[in-house]
Amino acid sequence: QEQLAESGGGSVQAGGSLTLACTGIKYIDCVGWFRQAPGNEREGVAADYPGGTESFYADSVKGRFTISRDVAKKTSYLQMSSLKPEDSGLYYCTTGPGSACVQPLRAAGYMTWGQGTQVTVSS
Repeated sequence: QEQLAESGGGSVQAGGSLTLACTGIKYIDCVGWFRQAPGNEREGVAADYPGGTESFYADSVKGRFTISRDVAKKTSYLQMSSLKPEDSGLYYCTTGPGSACVQPLRAAGYMTWGQGTQVTVSS
């Protein structure tokens, strides 16, 4: 079973940028990025279709976050810019079959999850 490993989290000032990486993805995977802040439910922020042919974003991050993948490196990236304090949380990478991308920002369709990487945005 594939294992996923996130990296790239850290602490930044509001307005700053971070790029998260997730290794262990496959070309055929639907890949999602979710985040969870203390006391909140896990929410989907971005996902892309198998092969990276189409991307999906939560309204709260559209225009600021970009998901991409490097198939050769088996890595998904989440580029985050214009970060806000409300973007803080533990960010998880997840993969699933193509069917997960029918509702790409819902966790239920995904099969494998990484351990998460912490993002903290200070005002």
